[in-house]
Amino acid sequence: MENKKSFSWVTALIIGLSIVASCTVLAIGLSRFRSESVHTIAATGSASVDFESDIIIWRGSFSAQDYTSKAAYDKIKNDAAVVRKYLLDNGIDENEIVFNSVSIWKTYRDIYDEHGNYVGREQDGYSLSQSVDVSSSDIDKVEKISRDISSLLESGVEFESQNPEYYYTGLDDLKLALIEQATANSRERIDIMAANSGAKLGKLRNSNLGVFQITATNSGTSSYSYDGAFDTSSRHKTASITVKLEYDLK
Repeated sequence: MENKKSFSWVTALIIGLSIVASCTVLAIGLSRFRSESVHTIAATGSASVDFESDIIIWRGSFSAQDYTSKAAYDKIKNDAAVVRKYLLDNGIDENEIVFNSVSIWKTYRDIYDEHGNYVGREQDGYSLSQSVDVSSSDIDKVEKISRDISSLLESGVEFESQNPEYYYTGLDDLKLALIEQATANSRERIDIMAANSGAKLGKLRNSNLGVFQITATNSGTSSYSYDGAFDTSSRHKTASITVKLEYDLK
């Protein structure tokens, strides 16, 4: 009987100690959770700048067709000479012009019998195409040339002009400057919130750099992309970035 009482007393003691230990662990966990979730302050800063591109790239292509590959190649070679002369006559430097390799493929025509039924096809010639790239810092000049290719068409060149692409050579320096400004803006917002709430800042807990956005000027945030926009269709652009800072509070 005494052994049973002793066993019950020990069991009760163990259970009691377990409950106390569990409550202690729970209290410590809640304390840490509250400390981490409540005693921090965060803000997202932003910075943007308008700038003008300083490089333009204009691409175009032309094609030729004939019954033999040699005849077609002679035509494309003659067209390339006409295109080169057109560019040089309009002030484009030789080192700003790049002619890409010629593409060639066979052409076919469909064959039908006397009843109009399709019976197959046979080769009827060759088609060749070549593209040319113009890269220059003289944006006004290249824009003018890209808009007026009438003389090429009048010369018999089947020329297809693409829209110019615009780039900026100082993009790396611009990114660094925006990151600095956005970081300062985030810290300024945090300082204002802390000062007006009577809080004191501790150590930096976390920082996060947002994606870099380059959009056409005045295009709005609808042009932003989740992975970061990179507009090449507009001469005048806007670059923007965000930085989020999170601080502990003392």
